[in-house]
Amino acid sequence: MKTNLTLILGMALCAALSCSRPTSVGKFSQRERDIIEKSDSVMYVYTLHEPLDTAVLRTECVPLDPEEISSPLFKTLTAKMMATVQSPQQDGVGLAATQVGLTHRVIVVLRYDKPGEPFEIYPNARLLSHSDSTVVGPEGCLSFPPYRGDVTRYTSVVVGYTHPVTLQSVRDTVYGYSAIIFQHELDHLDGTIYKDKAPSTWEDGAWKAERDSLGKGGLYLRPSWMK
Repeated sequence: MKTNLTLILGMALCAALSCSRPTSVGKFSQRERDIIEKSDSVMYVYTLHEPLDTAVLRTECVPLDPEEISSPLFKTLTAKMMATVQSPQQDGVGLAATQVGLTHRVIVVLRYDKPGEPFEIYPNARLLSHSDSTVVGPEGCLSFPPYRGDVTRYTSVVVGYTHPVTLQSVRDTVYGYSAIIFQHELDHLDGTIYKDKAPSTWEDGAWKAERDSLGKGGLYLRPSWMK
């Protein structure tokens, strides 16, 4: 009964989040404002193992209003997403807004292709074009631990986004592993998880042991105020 109720609640949340294809630029909802403001510096990461989380992860995201991108709230979100993806408990290379409960087109990507290999924030990110050549390689996801699967990705992509400072539209051509990270995170914004594109997935024993050693509480437990 509890499982059925959770599934029903998840479906209701999905409807409330407008899981159908979005068409407009939006602002942060009150629910999203609460998540940004009330979350610790390292945010709770949504996973496919939780039905209520899955409803959000499967939502197609809408662009964010430029006024919101220039707001103090967005700066808070940026700092918390950066802290989350780089935290020892997560140790990721990218993070999408849906993974922290928001349904707007915002991602963080580790730019291996830039000096210093910085993490950078990309509001209103979208895929503009891609190479003809592809590569197959293993991927994992902070929202689907501790599994991995082989995914076919383009070797280079052209991405568009709104510059978080100037608010101008920007195009960037990305190659190599950073191009793969972009594709993975952009999929998140369309409600797609890498396992949807992988022929099969397998459990990563080392990753499972690492997560098990951290226990079930703390960062992996949905905060009580979210319920």
